[in-house]
Amino acid sequence: MSPTSAPRHGRAPGAWPLLGHLPHLATRPLAFLDSLPGHGDVVRVRMGARTAHVVTHPALVRRVLTDRSSFDRSGILYEKVRALLGNGLATCPNAEHRDQRRVLRPAFRPALMERYADVMTAETEALTARWRPGAVVDVTEEAFRLTTAVAVRTLFSAGIAPRAAEELREALEVLLRGVYTRVVAPAVDRVPSPDRRRYRRALARWRTGVAAIIAAYRASGTDHGDALSLLLAVRDERGRALSDAALGDQVATLVLAGAETTSSVLAWALRLLADHPEAAARLHEELDTALSGGPVTRADLPRLPYTGDVVREALRLYPPAWAITRTVTRATELAGRTLPPGSIVICCLYLLHRRRELFPDPARFDPGRWAAGDVPRDAWLPFGLGATRCVGEAFGTVEATLALAAIASRWRLTPVSPRPPRPVPRLVLSPGPQPMRLTER
Repeated sequence: MSPTSAPRHGRAPGAWPLLGHLPHLATRPLAFLDSLPGHGDVVRVRMGARTAHVVTHPALVRRVLTDRSSFDRSGILYEKVRALLGNGLATCPNAEHRDQRRVLRPAFRPALMERYADVMTAETEALTARWRPGAVVDVTEEAFRLTTAVAVRTLFSAGIAPRAAEELREALEVLLRGVYTRVVAPAVDRVPSPDRRRYRRALARWRTGVAAIIAAYRASGTDHGDALSLLLAVRDERGRALSDAALGDQVATLVLAGAETTSSVLAWALRLLADHPEAAARLHEELDTALSGGPVTRADLPRLPYTGDVVREALRLYPPAWAITRTVTRATELAGRTLPPGSIVICCLYLLHRRRELFPDPARFDPGRWAAGDVPRDAWLPFGLGATRCVGEAFGTVEATLALAAIASRWRLTPVSPRPPRPVPRLVLSPGPQPMRLTER
C-alpha cells in the first residue's frame, strides 16, 4: 500500500484474558510487532485493562509527534518513566519542554563536540585495551560499559571515584531493565518480590550517587567546563539556579541519552556486521584505506561514509526509541476514528522503518541503500520529530560511529552462537546478551 493511501484501523489478535497482549510484549516483542502491519496502520493493542493504538503510517506518525495540542507526553506510561528519570527533558509534558530544552541545549553546542569526541576515543581505546585475542566478551554489556563511561566523563569531567562510577552503572542497568516491565505492567510494583526490592535499591543508589556528585560540584564552586558545570550555571528568567531535584532529573536524562541508546546502536551494528560478512569486508576496506593506524578521531569521520551508513542502517532496523508514546488530550480523529481524551497512542518507529513502500526489502541489512540518498521524508526517524526531537542526536551519532570505527579497525567479532539475538524488553530496543569471540585483525 502506498503511504499516501487512506490509513486503516485494525485490532491485534491473540489477546489473553485479563492480560491482553502483555505476554507477547514481555516475551517476544519483535515477533509481535512484526505481526501488526498485517492488521492495519493504526492497530489496537490491549495492555491489561488498557488499550493502546499502535501507529506506523508515516503521515500519522508525523501528525502525532508534531500536533502538541492534541497529543501530550502524559499519562500512566510517562508517570512510570518519570519515577526513574524524574521530570527531565526526555519525560516532561509538552508545556515544560521548551524551557527544559533551553536548559540542556548549551551542553550540546558544536564547540563542545570536539572535547566530547576526544573522550569517546579515549574511552573506546581504554575498553578495547583490555580485550585479548580468543577471548569471549558480551558485546552488549561492553557497549553499555563504554557509553556509560563516556556519559559520566562528559557530564562529570572533574572525575568521580571508579567505585562510585561503577555503582552508578550497575544501578542504571537494573533500572533500565526494570522500567519497561513497569511501563507495560504497572501492577508489578504493588506485588512484593525480589525484583521489586532490587529495583528500589537500585533507584535509591542512583539518586544518592547523583545527589552526592551535584553536592560536590556545588561545594567546589569551580567551572569544570563540562555538562554539569553548564547546568549549574543556568539561570531562569528570575535569575534562579536549578534546584538539586531539577539537576538530578536532567543528569538522568543525559546519562540515558548518552549511554543506553548509543550502546544499543553500537551492539546491534557489531552483530549485524558479524552476520553479514560482505558488509563487514566493505567496512574494513574503508577503515584500512582512510585510517593511518592511529586512534580514530572526529576529523576522520568525513572519510568514513560507509561506517556512518552502517550506523544509519542499524538505527533503521533497530531504533533505540522504538516506541514513542503520547496521550490524547482532546477528542481527536486518527485514520477516520475518533479517539477520546486519555487514549494511549504509540508511534512505532521500528515498524515505520520497515514499511516496504518506504524501504525496498526492508528486513535486509543493507548499508549501501543510504548512498543513493533517496530515503523518503518522514521514513527514518530514530531521533524523533518536531520540537521533541532528541537534543543529543549529534552526540550519539558521533559516538556510535567513532566507537564502531575504532573497534572494527582492530577486531573481528564472531558470535559464539549462530542463533539470532533475542531482544531484551527495556526502554530501548536492546539486543540482549551477545557473547562474541575476539580475533585481532
